[in-house]
Amino acid sequence: MVEVRIHGRGGQGVVTASDLLAMTAFTDGHHTQAFPSFGSERTGAPVVSFCRITDKEIRTREPVLEPDVIVVQDPTLLSVMDVFAGLKPEGYVLLNSTKSFEELGLMDLVNSLPQGHAITIPAFDIAREHVGRPLPNAVMLGGVAALTGLIALDSVTDAIRKRFPGKVGEANVNAATAAYDQVNAERANTKEGADA
Repeated sequence: MVEVRIHGRGGQGVVTASDLLAMTAFTDGHHTQAFPSFGSERTGAPVVSFCRITDKEIRTREPVLEPDVIVVQDPTLLSVMDVFAGLKPEGYVLLNSTKSFEELGLMDLVNSLPQGHAITIPAFDIAREHVGRPLPNAVMLGGVAALTGLIALDSVTDAIRKRFPGKVGEANVNAATAAYDQVNAERANTKEGADA
């Protein structure tokens, strides 16, 4: 079972992101489960959403405490809570930030993971360019597909189109695809740097 925890703030589509991730994995032939956890429902409040993906029926309903993948949609959460708590040793981290892990003081985290398992991506900028608003969820899904190989980009774009038909969906598909390409390029650069 692969367990994913998505951190963000109210209004950033955190719950939608986990729903779309579950839809995507279901399309790829897996059993899935997605559910949120939040206190007061207000814009800007911290929100956590969970997704489980496996080839067997899922019976547990517990929050994901030891995720395989952590997605952080808002970098301001880094100073508010330990978003990386419980991350498995072979886990993946996708962080929305224009800064590097080094600039953020997170090299201990990066060094504790296998090479290429932690990537930052400027999701707000990519979303503004393609969607016209800083909504990072579709961007982060495209990034997760590239980072983990857990889900196929075609399944991501299909799920987005089903959830958001028309212009909004196509804009989000473009954002997810741009993120997918950027993360793949970043991973290739990381690998080349290590091989040199």
